[in-house]
Amino acid sequence: MCVPSIPVSRRYFLALAVTPACPAGFGLWEPRLVATPPGIVLTLDACMGGIDRRILDLLLARRIPATLFVTARWLRGNTETLALLRANPGQFDLQNHGARHIPAVLGTTRPYGIRPAGTKEALAAEVLGGAEAIISTGAPRPLWYRGATALYSPDALTVIAGLGFRVAGFSVNADQGATLPADAVSRRLAAAKPGDVVIAHINQPGSAAGAGVAAGIAALADGGARFVTLAAAEARGEVRPLPCA
Repeated sequence: MCVPSIPVSRRYFLALAVTPACPAGFGLWEPRLVATPPGIVLTLDACMGGIDRRILDLLLARRIPATLFVTARWLRGNTETLALLRANPGQFDLQNHGARHIPAVLGTTRPYGIRPAGTKEALAAEVLGGAEAIISTGAPRPLWYRGATALYSPDALTVIAGLGFRVAGFSVNADQGATLPADAVSRRLAAAKPGDVVIAHINQPGSAAGAGVAAGIAALADGGARFVTLAAAEARGEVRPLPCA
């Protein structure tokens, strides 16, 4: 699959404008993103594997809006959970995490040891394949993309923008890829402020980090935090880049 030839347009520059990226080492970049207070944007990655009901049941019970970045791999293996998400369309927003969970890196650099897309054609297949999988469920076309590892080569960011997607950065990394202990995750999440865009994972039911995600979300809700999906925040023009520290 080739990268489509798209004329340079206002839409292209808008896509780049919300994709500021900060150096993350090894020539890779990490986009950062915030929203306008008072809402907190809770984004939960579903890479592969199953569903963490500790998190999902809490969201459902308390009607907390969340954005799920799902891969085509995850969608194929979680049809019952997908039906549950689709039954609550105002609460859950599905966005693009790729077809096979491949890092959006051109060249040979392996973020966290994971083999990257490598070429423009492979990256286009990853991005568009993820979007097509979401559309095939009957959900709206995703506008946001988050690559595996959330690290990008600069040329990959340009390709993604040319395909018409905005790259979903974040301002709070709650669980470091579901690797942190529960108490550390809970503290990170509970410290989120109005306007933060939070990243965590909802596909690791066997991880201690999931208990921390649920506890942190509950603590925020108990403190009166308001939550909003990424799609709702974007529709109101409430998403903006966060400069590098």
